Amino acid sequence: MEVEDMTTDVAQTWQAPWIIFFVIAFLLGSIPFGRLISHWVARIDITKRGSGNIGATNVARELGLKWGILTLVLDILKGFVPTLLFDLLYPGASLGLSITGLCALLGHQFTPFLGFRGGKGVATALGVYLAISPLGCLGAAVVFVLTVYIWDFISLGSMVGSCSAPVFFALLGLPLYPILASLVAAGFICLKHKDNIGRLLAGNDRKWRKRKIRQD
Repeated sequence: MEVEDMTTDVAQTWQAPWIIFFVIAFLLGSIPFGRLISHWVARIDITKRGSGNIGATNVARELGLKWGILTLVLDILKGFVPTLLFDLLYPGASLGLSITGLCALLGHQFTPFLGFRGGKGVATALGVYLAISPLGCLGAAVVFVLTVYIWDFISLGSMVGSCSAPVFFALLGLPLYPILASLVAAGFICLKHKDNIGRLLAGNDRKWRKRKIRQD
């Protein structure tokens, strides 16, 4: 990518419509669906139950599998929808597309509706990756599944899967900006898993097959 092209791309990000889009993506990503669903269904605060996380795994464990699946789908959509819409409205604008996806992810991870303490962002990142490159997203998802299957840790699978996304994007020949954005996303996802990293190193992180998931 030439320097002139990069300068033009950066200048475009300051257009009012793009900035508005970034803000909307952040706000959409900020919607804490796990918290809302747990309150509507069981009148509980999911941030004070189980792991305290607003993501699908904790919701499934505390409320039941179907509510965990609903949370998962909604968290994926809030990354997928704004990213896809930006791509449809501004085709070829890879920098703006990447920033939109990052805004949705950061909205989930640092939601202002919960004092800027959100979820880990794996499902929302999955939605972003799905909009940017379905094939790259599939590759990262396969890495996640294989990692969980072999080592039985959701946290490890989430980190390894997110870190594999930039590799798949690069192998598929995606533009520079989505690759860089996926690297940033992987960094934030790993940062959000810092407690899990400590438990993994200590050998006491919870294994997936030992977790009790409600089936109702």
